[in-house]
Amino acid sequence: QLQLAESGGGLVQPGGSLRLSCAVAGDTLLDYQIGWFRQTSGKDREGVSCISVRRDSSRYADFVKGRFTISTDNAKNTVYLQMNSLKPEDTATYYCAAGRGGCWYIGGKYDYDYWGQGTQVTVSS
Repeated sequence: QLQLAESGGGLVQPGGSLRLSCAVAGDTLLDYQIGWFRQTSGKDREGVSCISVRRDSSRYADFVKGRFTISTDNAKNTVYLQMNSLKPEDTATYYCAAGRGGCWYIGGKYDYDYWGQGTQVTVSS
């Protein structure tokens, strides 16, 4: 059973940066695609980015391209989402998730089998 735990959320001013972490336990992240999703109240969860180390693949939603970067520390079994130039519309609860795909596309919530509990990101002055 895979367990995922996000951390690193918080309050940041517009234009600021945050780095989210997703610690993976129970198996190596190398065998999964790891995705980041976000959700605001009343809206569906939307895909932000994904990465597959085995497939050497990463993807980004258009609304974060050039601002967010996904990466891994394989020794720590952890995935990061570096978020720069944050905007108020980036405010959401951010979730990491794991699935068996190769990150050929980010996909939706049904493409992932394991989810973390989420971490809140608030972008406000």
